[in-house]
Amino acid sequence: MDDSILYYGDNLDILRQYIRDESVDLIYLDPPFKSEQDYNVLFEERNGSGSQAQMIAFEDTWSWNQESALAYKEVVEAGGEVCRAMQSFRLLLGENDMLAYLAMMAPRLVELKRVLKPTGSIYLHCDPTASHYLKLLMDAVFGKRNFRNEIVWHYRRWTAASRHFQKMHDVIFFYSKSSFYIFNILHIEPTRGQKKKHVKGWDRNTVMIDSRRQPQLIVYNRAQVDEAVKEGRIRLSEFARIVEVKDKRTVSPDVWRINHINSQAKERLGYPTQKPEALLERIIEASSNKGDTILDPFCGCGTTVAVAQRLTRKWIGIDITHLAITLIKHRFQTSFEDRVEVKVVGEPVSLPDAEALAKQDPYQFQWWALGLVGARPVEEKKGADRGIDGRLYFHDENKNGKTNQIIFSVKSGKVSVSHIRDLRGVIERENAEIGVLLTFKEPTRQMISEAAGAGFYHSPWGEHPRIQILSISELLAGKRVDYPPSRQVNVTFRRAPKAKGSGSGIMPML
Repeated sequence: MDDSILYYGDNLDILRQYIRDESVDLIYLDPPFKSEQDYNVLFEERNGSGSQAQMIAFEDTWSWNQESALAYKEVVEAGGEVCRAMQSFRLLLGENDMLAYLAMMAPRLVELKRVLKPTGSIYLHCDPTASHYLKLLMDAVFGKRNFRNEIVWHYRRWTAASRHFQKMHDVIFFYSKSSFYIFNILHIEPTRGQKKKHVKGWDRNTVMIDSRRQPQLIVYNRAQVDEAVKEGRIRLSEFARIVEVKDKRTVSPDVWRINHINSQAKERLGYPTQKPEALLERIIEASSNKGDTILDPFCGCGTTVAVAQRLTRKWIGIDITHLAITLIKHRFQTSFEDRVEVKVVGEPVSLPDAEALAKQDPYQFQWWALGLVGARPVEEKKGADRGIDGRLYFHDENKNGKTNQIIFSVKSGKVSVSHIRDLRGVIERENAEIGVLLTFKEPTRQMISEAAGAGFYHSPWGEHPRIQILSISELLAGKRVDYPPSRQVNVTFRRAPKAKGSGSGIMPML
């Protein structure tokens, strides 16, 4: 599977620059949406003058502004069914965040159709907030005749009481590019109740006897029943029930009962929009074959590409945050035990690349730098980091299993000895074992001297400086944080379960 690649960047740019026409067999996408907002907020009028909000992990910032207005203009000027659909949306909705969302999705769906093979399919995952608009947009892009299913993913979760029914499903639209598309019929194991079917006569495979004298349910095959009756061991009566256990398994319906990932699930990685692997496994097995290429243009924590890898498919993943790229690389390391090397296109590989990223987007630079050392960015909002940009945790076997902490500070601009003093104060306040300054600029002699004065952290593996300074040039050359061996004790990210085979393709109904 040499063609499997992970891309960092805007998926529209990546699709246009790197992905060839008709080169993908199956597409799954779960585009971000402001589903946490009040529904009516999405329809408030916007004046279009606001600048594009800073994109950060787990947030969707598709707002009606100059960028979305330009996207709308591009789609309309291209003409065709998509143009007419977008004009109708604008007439109906006005200029608001919902229109912005559709305007940003439209050119991406057009590009996804371009890269899809004639035998390919696309599954668009969405919640009820925008599903009805996306269905019309998908009709315009792929054609109403190529709509195959509206799949309902039903799950259980406990929510607070409110003035409406509990929301316990998502919608997945299944379209093909043409009438000649790959589809493997999947079966699900029927429930016990589905296995029982009341029939007349003895011409079935299985008979169950449930009489007052025999309150327990006993299962016999036909020959056993005949023999038992002849020998007088059982007596048929008006209380007998004759049922069939069907050999034929049930064909998968369009309502999928698959459990949501709960807080204790082994596969949970801490990514808010993470989807269960069972969901992606069903989609990939139904609409692709071994060796086919799977594309996820909003791959997040990488569930699609991880399942595709496990099911021996090639894959293409795209995400716009370095946090997601780092998490996916870590997921593959733990799931496949370094048997799979993740090739990433778009990450800085030189100082000029890193400098360009720092100038273009300081937060992305920060996430990328933290990813180089395996640290997780802090989850606080911007401006509230209290001097902490990232954390890394480890266990020291001599500390009775205590979880120890490394604090990171990332600087893309000028640095001075005051940054070292500030970092020293932070690790004392946080009771951390080690503090690390990641800097684009080379440290001064005074900074190096100040860091040396912080002393060492002692572990069974030796002495580790309590304050460490790593420049981007050193990181690109392979230098890393000095702390107890990460492969043995790093607990910064939750480990993904080890990859196992796909099995027989028969799935239980949950």
